[in-house]
Amino acid sequence: MGGPDSRPDEDGRPLLLLDVDGPLNPYRAKPHRRPEGYLTHRVKPASWLTRHPGTPPASVKPLRLWLNPDHGPALLALPFRPVWCTTWTAEANEWIGPPIGLPELPFVPWPRMHHGDPDGLHWKTRYLTEWAAGRPFAWVDDEIEPQDTAWIAANHPAPALTLRIDHRYGLRPDDFAVLAAWAAALPAAGR
Repeated sequence: MGGPDSRPDEDGRPLLLLDVDGPLNPYRAKPHRRPEGYLTHRVKPASWLTRHPGTPPASVKPLRLWLNPDHGPALLALPFRPVWCTTWTAEANEWIGPPIGLPELPFVPWPRMHHGDPDGLHWKTRYLTEWAAGRPFAWVDDEIEPQDTAWIAANHPAPALTLRIDHRYGLRPDDFAVLAAWAAALPAAGR
């Protein structure tokens, strides 16, 4: 299901394009204080180890994640088809999904990451819109800017919501309410 060319099965629900760092892992929270409701996880995904070439894996300092186990059930309760929209790609199914109670999810397969855009868009914007292939979606990320929202509105034929999350706090109850209300307001054909 999570393969690079996979897309979620069509069941009429809009896509929920989920970033990890920021929305699910509030990495910019005060480093000496774990956010309420979050558990600390120390992990060494393969992508983290490759960022430390020449260092034996046992000597690489683990990456700290703060994850809230309530987020998985809350995300699954929303009327969306969740999809990883993160640089974690397939690794999100190994390191992020299980601790918060998410099943294996499809992911957006980035052809390249962290590149500049001629119009100043986020590097994800054009490709995730193309990947959505005209389906309604909500994109949850901590790096969305007004120009991304405007570009998607002008270039995506279906309803789309961009929801910027504060990377100091992660997803909050108000964010879940915004997502639920947006999905409920979609025309029946868009669900």
